[in-house]
Amino acid sequence: MGSEMTDAVAIHSINPKVLKCEYAVRGEIDTYTENLEQELQKNPGSLPFDEVYSFTIYIFFYFGFFLIVYLHFQIFLFVGENSNCLFQIIYCSIGNPQALGQQPITFFREVLALCDHPSLLEKSETNTSFSSDSIVRAHQILSSFPGKATGAYSNSQGVKGLRDSIAVGIAARDGFPASSDDIFLTDGATPAVHYIMQLLLRSEADGILCPAPQYPLYTASITLHGGTHVPYYLDEANGWALEISELKKQLENARTKGIIVRALVVINPNNPTGQVLTEENQKQIAEFCKKEDLVLIADEVYQDNIFAEGKIFNSFKKIFRSMGYGEDIPLVSYHSISKGYYGECGKRGGYMEVTGFSKSVREQIHKVVSVNLCANISGQILTSLVMNPPKPGDASYESYASERDGILKSLARRAKALEDALNNLEGVTCNKAEGSMFLFPQIHLSEKAIKAAKASKMAPDAFYALRLVESTGIVVLPGSGFGQVPGTYHFRCSILPQENKIPAIVSRLAAFHESFMNQYRD
Repeated sequence: MGSEMTDAVAIHSINPKVLKCEYAVRGEIDTYTENLEQELQKNPGSLPFDEVYSFTIYIFFYFGFFLIVYLHFQIFLFVGENSNCLFQIIYCSIGNPQALGQQPITFFREVLALCDHPSLLEKSETNTSFSSDSIVRAHQILSSFPGKATGAYSNSQGVKGLRDSIAVGIAARDGFPASSDDIFLTDGATPAVHYIMQLLLRSEADGILCPAPQYPLYTASITLHGGTHVPYYLDEANGWALEISELKKQLENARTKGIIVRALVVINPNNPTGQVLTEENQKQIAEFCKKEDLVLIADEVYQDNIFAEGKIFNSFKKIFRSMGYGEDIPLVSYHSISKGYYGECGKRGGYMEVTGFSKSVREQIHKVVSVNLCANISGQILTSLVMNPPKPGDASYESYASERDGILKSLARRAKALEDALNNLEGVTCNKAEGSMFLFPQIHLSEKAIKAAKASKMAPDAFYALRLVESTGIVVLPGSGFGQVPGTYHFRCSILPQENKIPAIVSRLAAFHESFMNQYRD
């Protein structure tokens, strides 16, 4: 019977776009992790480390095609010499703050709890257990829902009252009006990216300009929707700057190949480099898109993660309006509750704001969004809270501001500690993290190390990453999974491990690196 079904579902008969797609975050990795966890629980004493920092590495082999191999490691945390072993998994692979110990913002969770269990609002003890402004906000939110229940579908674009609140937040952020009609609530930013790629990409003749390095969602979605990825390289020597001359070069190069470039993707702050664009640079980008008739796709999910002194976030919507651009150029802006100081990854909330599109095109966007019925309600509520948090004078403001500032200051300290440590390693250079949750250092490998990697049929940075995890339990993401200038090697390092774990990471990384460099010295 198996042979009779071969052509129905076989590797040669499934969608070739899926085979070509290079995105390795979920799927097989989860199954592997579960199996490894069970094995570790059975044999805790067999592991060689005191503690493990768990990351995921994407290793790419080239045999005429790319094959993605997933490696994921977790190791026990030993609490004391004679104590029982506490199993702890620390995921640093995908920017997952709460999995690494970050606590949710109290006000957000209070409002969400009251909305999901509205009978609490009728109990007298709620007035002492919950802040007064969270109670008021819950009543306001529930009044937007038919039947005042969060278990029902909403409008495909999202609950109108929540979109109104988000529009108020956008207007306050930018200093320019925003309309709830332009806002589509989504299950995180990822579905929104797919919606726009579906809209723009008709065939492989259509291309999208994307940064290198970049978050692999963009190359994956371009491939899945049948378009062509047109990379432009960020200037590492200049703090990962986005140079307009590089955009022009890559645009013209694509056009000479017959590719119709439809849009430009800009990630600000950038993942994985941590770069924050200057206002002047953003204006240059806006002018470039207007001149070249490109849709600007602005990934702004890290807008609340700014660490560098003197750096601020300016949305592209604000830049456009300050330049007098109204509906002159199409702009799609993404935001997500997974990042920032809130880190609500599992709640899957976010929005895209769509401006500069004709009415007929907007109707098609609404149709595509409607296929998924609606975004989940908890994510919609949290998105409205992120964009409209407590204000000075509100009952929760002091505790909210304390939690927010504590998280951001700790992230800044962690980023600085890791940045300094990386720059102290032989042959490693690391630009300052201005925002985001990651560092993307370059590692200068010897010819001996590169030859050893090739002999193992591995990319050199993946070879380094694999040796690192084998020796220390520290796992990093090779730069080959994010895009990099050919001939250069990098790895992405999360700044999310808890602050008291950073010294151990630094010392083990330094010891391994010295040993590795000595072993493969030319």
